[in-house]
Amino acid sequence: MKMSKYQTPCRYDFVGSFLRPQEVKQAKADYAEGKISEEEKDRIIDAAITDVVKKQKELGYHVITDGEFRRTYWHLDFMWGFEGVGHEQTGGGVQFHEELASMEDTYLTGKVKAKPHPFVEYFKFLKQFEDENTVAKYTIPAPAQMFQQMIVPANYANTRKYYPTNEELIHDIGVAYQEVIRQFYDAGCRNLQLDDCTWGAIVGDAAKQRYKLLGLDLEEVKKELLKVNNLAVEGKPEDMVITSHICRGNYHSTFFTSGPYDTVADYVFAKENVDALFLEYDDERSGGFAPLAKVSPDKKVVLGLITTKSPELEDKERVIHRINEAAKYVPLERLYLSPQCGFASCEIGNKLTEEQQWEKLKLVKEIAEEVWGE
Repeated sequence: MKMSKYQTPCRYDFVGSFLRPQEVKQAKADYAEGKISEEEKDRIIDAAITDVVKKQKELGYHVITDGEFRRTYWHLDFMWGFEGVGHEQTGGGVQFHEELASMEDTYLTGKVKAKPHPFVEYFKFLKQFEDENTVAKYTIPAPAQMFQQMIVPANYANTRKYYPTNEELIHDIGVAYQEVIRQFYDAGCRNLQLDDCTWGAIVGDAAKQRYKLLGLDLEEVKKELLKVNNLAVEGKPEDMVITSHICRGNYHSTFFTSGPYDTVADYVFAKENVDALFLEYDDERSGGFAPLAKVSPDKKVVLGLITTKSPELEDKERVIHRINEAAKYVPLERLYLSPQCGFASCEIGNKLTEEQQWEKLKLVKEIAEEVWGE
């Protein structure tokens, strides 16, 4: 097989998830009710992934993903692939701006250790579609996301049974991630994206108040997030690109937090050891571009200027103007373009149609070709 001549980020790119076709949702529901076998469910999802990859290629994109069709949640399913992590459906969730996002309780049952991760097998299925014009990217939640999951108030007391200190928890998560990153590499993965809502969750005044009520020092929290993410990518293979998508929550077209990047730029922009940052900049909740001045010179920046939260197409000239505004802080050659987030971070998906989803991606490509001529 010929190796791809591309690596992420591509000049026009996307975050990773796509709206789940009805047949995928139905197959999962039928399997859960015992109406079809696991093999039949997998066959239906395999066919849907084959189709969605074909569509990405037809649009002329050089990056392909499996749309995250195999998972229910963008983050929790991945955590379940480690030893020492349990989960249960109790009808709980996380409060977003306008609705409660349904989530399974996910908690520790022992020490965190790597084992053969099912997502690596999922990647192998995607890898077969890679060619010299396309590169397969896999998306997984950032280590900081797993760390935060285990120390939220609902999990805190349980976590302390296994880890008396955050430092010990950070160590085990970081080392377990190193092992899983190696598994992806050995399976032929050269482009891995870490999806990270933790930085987005601590921006803005509301977050400051929330952490104050919990008796936590926000600067200490930032140091811990940076530490676990950097530990996880320590010793990564030289020819593996690892990027990070910094998110403020994306569930059924709602969001979790608002606030500019200013208060986290000294950490994630300046010091996180990733190759590129995918950043949300689709509305006023994201703040201005000035914090981009803190991005270390070895990183690329993917501007998420097209929203996946609504079907309306952005004004092309306005997007180009915003790219030029961002270029005052990061040179244009280090800037890239994408939607601000995935189209379906969880199975429910955002409030737009598949046709509108593809129109958004056509617009991203059109603008990128106009701005960069590639």
